[in-house]
Amino acid sequence: MALLCIAVFLPMAAGLLGLALPFPTEGARRWYHCGLIAVTAALAWVAILRLGGDAYTLFRFSPDLAFAFRLDGAGRLFAGLAATLWPFTTVYALDYMAHEGNPGVFWAFFTAAFGITLGIAFAADLLTMYVFYELLTLVTIPLVMHAMTRAAIQAGIQYMVYAMVGAALGFIGVVYLIRVGAQDFVAGGHEALLAGVGAPLPLVFAVAFVGFGVKAAIWPLHGWLPGAAVAPTPVTALLHAVAVVKAGVFACLRLTWFCFGPAVLRGTWAQYAVMALAAVTVLYGSGMALKERHFKRRLAYSTIANLSYILFAIALMTEAGMVGALLHMVAHSTAKIMAFFCAGAVLHYAHREQVAELEGLGRAMPVTFGCFAVAAFALTGIPPFNGFVSKWYMGLAAAESGDMAALLGFGAVLLSALLTAIYLFQIVIAAFFPRQGHPLPEGAGEASWRMLAPMVVLAALCLLMGLFPGALLDLIREAVAL
Repeated sequence: MALLCIAVFLPMAAGLLGLALPFPTEGARRWYHCGLIAVTAALAWVAILRLGGDAYTLFRFSPDLAFAFRLDGAGRLFAGLAATLWPFTTVYALDYMAHEGNPGVFWAFFTAAFGITLGIAFAADLLTMYVFYELLTLVTIPLVMHAMTRAAIQAGIQYMVYAMVGAALGFIGVVYLIRVGAQDFVAGGHEALLAGVGAPLPLVFAVAFVGFGVKAAIWPLHGWLPGAAVAPTPVTALLHAVAVVKAGVFACLRLTWFCFGPAVLRGTWAQYAVMALAAVTVLYGSGMALKERHFKRRLAYSTIANLSYILFAIALMTEAGMVGALLHMVAHSTAKIMAFFCAGAVLHYAHREQVAELEGLGRAMPVTFGCFAVAAFALTGIPPFNGFVSKWYMGLAAAESGDMAALLGFGAVLLSALLTAIYLFQIVIAAFFPRQGHPLPEGAGEASWRMLAPMVVLAALCLLMGLFPGALLDLIREAVAL
């Protein structure tokens, strides 16, 4: 228990303490926070690899209501994802944030968010997860508003309003499940709920799913995510790949598979409602990405679509669907964070933000755009990259369900993959193969090694996970097995 508590509360407390400490230099501040993040990642991985699945109660609100941690298969996967990608982002941020103001605020909340994300992963029940879920909103609002420009302040306020709406809707599900004694996480859900299948239960599930889905940018409550692209790239990379959006997806998965359970929900109107919302969001996000001309906002709309791939797979409410959902959670995280790293490198080393301005930049920044090409292959779902594996398993799950709604939903995923190829490879082709006579970009150069190293390693991971998915598949199957 001590290991889990330290991994969660050390970066939260020591990270925020960094706001008050009198660091002699900015370099000392950076190394303080980098050390915290490295220690936290190491502790998280030790816990993931060494601890069993017992629950550890920190304290009790009542005999039946506790604040507790437990490491199950799903929690290990989400914690491992955060503990892997946070250090990559830290290395990237060492260069990126050297060009930004207010470094103390950034590093303090960036570090604290790591511990809170691990708290979501380690939570043993819905109430514990909900507490950390809301704390994540509080520490990421200052990150979204970091620049304190008019656009950043508006984006932060918009994010806060959407998050409050989502919190209120999600809390309805928390209260309901606590009242019926089904707040603990159990693979397959609580069979006792079968006796209560009636009008309230599907409605509560649908409302709570949409509430938690706000952080996963489900339509029509997605509007905060494109606006958040105004934040520094290390922030948007985490928002769009690991922390906030994946916390939303993870909460929906916990709610569906570990609280209510497929036996209670499968075949109800609530299942088809959330499946339809996910399919609509897939097409909406892809369509908006196709027409968006701002580089980071295009990637933001792409995130909206890809998150709903995962929500669609969750809504299938089968083991195969959950496997596909968790696979894509990992695949999208690694590919999308790399894509945002590329966008940030272009912003800082070529000073370009619009898609139309990227033509020919592949010649000045070959490694950066080579990594972006890998991200494009993975996000489109082209073999042998990891995005193909996750979409393949989602397709298998839809086919095995034998449900027409599931097949139509996967049709939306396939159409989205086509649109993804268009809006991402448009950038790749223009960067490497500019029009004849187009002048070579001036004032642009390759990014520093601190930006390139995370991108190159992530590109290799996207390939290796696509070529050798066996170990990850075994872990995921164990996580969702009934």
